Amino acid sequence: MKKHAKDIKADDVIILGGEELKVEEVELSDIGKQGTQKCRIVLAKKSGDKIVIIRPADYPLEVKW
Repeated sequence: MKKHAKDIKADDVIILGGEELKVEEVELSDIGKQGTQKCRIVLAKKSGDKIVIIRPADYPLEVKW
């Protein structure tokens, strides 16, 4: 199932690059000069490594139920 980046919540599990990553934190920015909100999403791998991605608020992400 796909969700927009702005609808992602902490503890969701998303699939990125064929790997399941747990969402630890989501921040929404104000509308910038490009005219869209941006989402900063902190993800944790099973190994404990953390990844930070920044996507537009309406960017579709694959969410595992």
